[in-house]
Amino acid sequence: MPDELIPPSRIRLGAIGDETGRTLPEQIAALQTVGWRDIELRSIAGTAVADLSDREFGEVCTALAGAGLATVCLDSRIGNWARSVSTDLESDLAELRILMRRCHLLGTGLIRVMSYPNDGLDDAAWRAEVIRRMRILAGEAEQSGIVLVHENCAGWASREAPRMLDMLDSVGSPALRLLFDIGNGVEHRYDGHALLKEIVGHVAHVHVKDAIGPAASATYTLPGDGECRVADCLRLLLAAGYSGVWSVEPHLRVRPHDGYADAADQRLEAFVAYARRLEQLVASEVAVTAGGDPR
Repeated sequence: MPDELIPPSRIRLGAIGDETGRTLPEQIAALQTVGWRDIELRSIAGTAVADLSDREFGEVCTALAGAGLATVCLDSRIGNWARSVSTDLESDLAELRILMRRCHLLGTGLIRVMSYPNDGLDDAAWRAEVIRRMRILAGEAEQSGIVLVHENCAGWASREAPRMLDMLDSVGSPALRLLFDIGNGVEHRYDGHALLKEIVGHVAHVHVKDAIGPAASATYTLPGDGECRVADCLRLLLAAGYSGVWSVEPHLRVRPHDGYADAADQRLEAFVAYARRLEQLVASEVAVTAGGDPR
């Protein structure tokens, strides 16, 4: 008997908003143009979600509801490349508390975090401080019904499966899970697909991007054109039962932390091309059977 087709409900495509446009109207228009209903929020007009005033955030909620868009995740700066393990934890706790309140207003339960780049500690001390911080952060999130999703990007547990699994086990909270970014391996010098095979059962959220090396000057590509085995990763996730959103982060015309060099229409054109390519990839190489080969 042939494998059954994957139900459409198992495949949800969305995007990190500021990868599609700088302003909220641009971000909404991009999602509406491709017909996707899920958005991940990181910044609006250059301002991080946690730094928006209550009035500004209220306007975001109203606009998203009016556009019929669902928010899948809020991206924090907690533990990221700009906040080392020696950064005052109180700044991260303050951001977390703001974002947890905003999650409830938006109806989402995920906040993206990382695990603190080192700042001169030996490895044992670095690990201990990361675990201490993550226990505190996850404890607050758990009380609020929020899940922190740790991205394979920056920090102690950013690149190696044993460290990610150690962190999850040591923190021991259902409020800490993993965010797997398919394209981070090239820039950060590891095999992303090999990593995913070891952590796939702990993944609660996914970013989609693709790239070619070398790491020092990674070039981002349309999905399927790079070295990141996008289709293989998506099949592996589906085979493991993942049913969340695949949130695209193209890094083609836009890398928000580097500024916006192109005009809005150019950014929109690039995003639409990316979205259509991913849809084609899913149709031709991913959503073929429910038993896709995860090798």
